[in-house]
Amino acid sequence: MKRGLIVILLALGIIFLLGLGGLFYGYYLNTPLEGMPEEGTLFTVSKGQTMADVAVSLKEQGLIRSEFLFRLIGKVYGTGGKLKAGLYRVDSGLSTMAIHNILVSGNQILFKITIPEGWTARMVAELLEKNGITDSGDFLKALSSDVVNRVLGIPDVSAEGFLFPDTYYFPLDYPAERVLEHLVKTFQAVLEEVSPDWQSLDAETLYHRVILASIVEREYRDPEEAALMASVFYNRLDLGMTLGSCATVVYALTEEMGRSHPSRLTYADLEVESAYNTYRNPGLPPGPIANPGYIALQAAFNPVESDYLYFVLQDPEAGRHYFSKNLGEHNQAYTLYIKNTR
Repeated sequence: MKRGLIVILLALGIIFLLGLGGLFYGYYLNTPLEGMPEEGTLFTVSKGQTMADVAVSLKEQGLIRSEFLFRLIGKVYGTGGKLKAGLYRVDSGLSTMAIHNILVSGNQILFKITIPEGWTARMVAELLEKNGITDSGDFLKALSSDVVNRVLGIPDVSAEGFLFPDTYYFPLDYPAERVLEHLVKTFQAVLEEVSPDWQSLDAETLYHRVILASIVEREYRDPEEAALMASVFYNRLDLGMTLGSCATVVYALTEEMGRSHPSRLTYADLEVESAYNTYRNPGLPPGPIANPGYIALQAAFNPVESDYLYFVLQDPEAGRHYFSKNLGEHNQAYTLYIKNTR
């Protein structure tokens, strides 16, 4: 009887020691590796990677001691399918558990993207793809989603014109529609500042003002002239005149026909067959020709009152124009400009 009790106690002691050893070994495997850079290490989780794939990558980059422990943590906490694709910074001195928590949290490194005023959606899409934010094709497809309708209440329109030009911070491989929604919501916030009563406008009026803002964006160079240009276009619309905007022709040539940006428009260009050619077609073009910034939106939603119907470039360096009330005065100003540039 005594011998049996001794055997049991010895067995329990061995089990206890093995358990204690395993506990200490597990603790050791969880400790940070030495020799990591003080500034930390960048680590990428790619789309479709499993917990096992990530464990291998972490071990190969010298960030964890044990692939098994990383996979075990994922199994215990049920996070095997919750790793977020993206780029992360793994600081020195982090345990395996801490690294697991970072990759599951989705707290990725954000990258700065600046969208210039007057860019088209195609240009924005190319910028996003070049910087690894999202696929350009996916972004362009997302333009026709219901984001503009949901955020601004304008149904059945592309998001062209509503991608507010600004500086943004995005993680890599961000879903295209999420990027789009962020840009459109920023547009909404700016519109609230520009025109606090914009929500009282019907969808057609709101859309038409955005179209006009996009034309002003591509026409003005001196911010002080933007609202005056808007008044010219509104006056021409009221009289049933064509807008005669060179910027709309450039849009037709570059965005519809895929031609390079012309250094100067020819008379043949002004006759090009396109619904966006406002030299041939009265009224507004069918959609925005660019994504307007704050100044152009302010001009289109709050134009000054004037009797002007024309403007022509007067000072190329300063980007200032001569505004006139009739065609005769406009032609004189144009002739004078041509003489001065020869």
